[in-house]
Amino acid sequence: MLMPHPAVLRTLVDEYEAATATGSTAVDTRAQDLAYTLCVSTGTREVARALEVARGWLAAAAAADHTTRRTTDDGPRVYA
Repeated sequence: MLMPHPAVLRTLVDEYEAATATGSTAVDTRAQDLAYTLCVSTGTREVARALEVARGWLAAAAAADHTTRRTTDDGPRVYA
């Protein structure tokens, strides 16, 4: 299964949470669209499960990013 880029997934989760925080009818339609996209993106059928999977993938991506970065920066390398 293809996995969405973490930045795209983060945007979907954030927008869904913002859309469901208000009770507007126009926002409700947007929330339904985002819920569908989250489910398709995570390979799930329920939005609660989609959010759970998305948050797990985002946590794993953040952990992987953290372990691949250098913990110290010695500055630029100059080779003469």
